Amino acid sequence: MVKEVAMSKKVEFFFDFGSPATYLAYTQLPKIAAARKAEIVWRPFLLGGVFKAINSASPVSIAPKGRWMFQDLGRWARRYGVPFEMNPGFPVNTLTLMRGAAGLQLKRPQDFPKYVAAMFDAMWVKPRNLNEPAEVGAVLKQAGFDAMEMLALTGEQEVKDRLKANTDEAVARGAFGAPTFFVGQEMFWGQDRLAFVDEALAA
Repeated sequence: MVKEVAMSKKVEFFFDFGSPATYLAYTQLPKIAAARKAEIVWRPFLLGGVFKAINSASPVSIAPKGRWMFQDLGRWARRYGVPFEMNPGFPVNTLTLMRGAAGLQLKRPQDFPKYVAAMFDAMWVKPRNLNEPAEVGAVLKQAGFDAMEMLALTGEQEVKDRLKANTDEAVARGAFGAPTFFVGQEMFWGQDRLAFVDEALAA
């Protein structure tokens, strides 16, 4: 599903595997980009880092809003015709997972698409408790990755710095949640704003 090509129109996609709304956006954004002949610029960032920077928290921290959100996400999944199940370990600490995405994008971009697909699948399609290192290792092995190599990659300072830089940039540009999209200087938040992303790419 992840495809990076050289095109004049671009949409930046700031994503974190731990966000169910981001998963839904992930299932739809490539279709929009293809229709508009636009490039997706994949920007892994750390949602928890954004919350910390702006002194915010996940919507699920407000119980009534969290219950409503989970129901609404199911409605959107049915509308899109995509599988979706809440992860039993939610909320998941995605620091290592997102460092993996940043590291592969930086060092082994050819492996980035299958990693992204595997992590979204393990988080929201066939949910695994990715708070558990053993579960992460099993998912990596199933996707064809060496778990120890990936662990080493996520520990590299250059990789840590890349994820932090992406997160800091998102905050500096006004991001407060995930998914966040930028088309030029215009920012859009939430998978339910994809129609506006589409309009911006069509302009």
